[in-house]
Order: sequence, then C-alpha cells, then structure tokens
Amino acid sequence: MEAFFYVVPGVMAAGLLFGMSRVLAKSRRIARAWSSGLTAQARCLRAYTTLSGGGDTAIGTTLHHVFEFTTRDGRVVRFEEADGPGTILEGDVVTVRYAAVRPEEATAKAPARGRLFAESGCLLGFLAAALAFCVFFMIGVHLMFDEAGEVMPMP
Repeated sequence: MEAFFYVVPGVMAAGLLFGMSRVLAKSRRIARAWSSGLTAQARCLRAYTTLSGGGDTAIGTTLHHVFEFTTRDGRVVRFEEADGPGTILEGDVVTVRYAAVRPEEATAKAPARGRLFAESGCLLGFLAAALAFCVFFMIGVHLMFDEAGEVMPMP
C-alpha cells in the first residue's frame, strides 16, 4: 500500500516535467521565429475552435488557425497555430515570422517578448510548485513510514 504513495506522485511529477519541457519548447520556438527577422504574408486557410473537457462539461475552448505562406526560397509552407487572436478569419492575410531552418514552426503572433517571458515564467512557476509538492509529499510519506517502523526503500 505504501508504494501507492510513491507511484502516484511519481507519475504526477513525470507529467509535470513533461509539461515544463513543452512550455520551454514552445517559448523557444516562438522566440526563434521572432528573432530570425524573416517575415512573409500568409493567408488564413481555416479558423476553428476545439473544446477541452467532455460532452456537456466543456472546460474551455481553444482557437486554432491554419496558415499558408511562401518562404523567400519559394517553398510553400502550411502550419497550424493555437491560441491566436479571434480577429483573424478565414481568407485574411497576416504577417508571419519564421526561422529559415524551420519555416513550419512559424508564428502569426506579433513579437511581444515581455509577454512571452511572463506567460512562460508564470506557467513554469506553477508547474514547479506542483512538482515541489509531489517531491515533498514523497519525502514526507517516506519519513512517516520510517518513523512508524515500516521502512520502505524509496524508488
């Protein structure tokens, strides 16, 4: 039974670490596109929303856009971006920023480094606090079982 108190927080910690890596990867991708200096005019091919949650208990919606543009070397690139502005509709032409090495990781978001830093930092801080709770919970459980005389080695 004691293993349950290690496994569950351990799985949660692994999920939190994965989430932290995704936040960092997304921030680096957007920052790389902004700092490249390459821009192009892209057409919004599709705009749609997705619901998170299930059935009648939708927790939230995410707005997605599908864009297509031509790079400076003539390559046609299509990409999808989530959480874009609601003012972009199908058929609209917008400026996108992209890195030459990975044009498929373009972004239609206007450069706002401070906002990106703040959003990523707050999300990472929240995830780090949850991760710390998991670790301290496992340590506390280990100490509790140790004092009770039911020593179980930590995994």
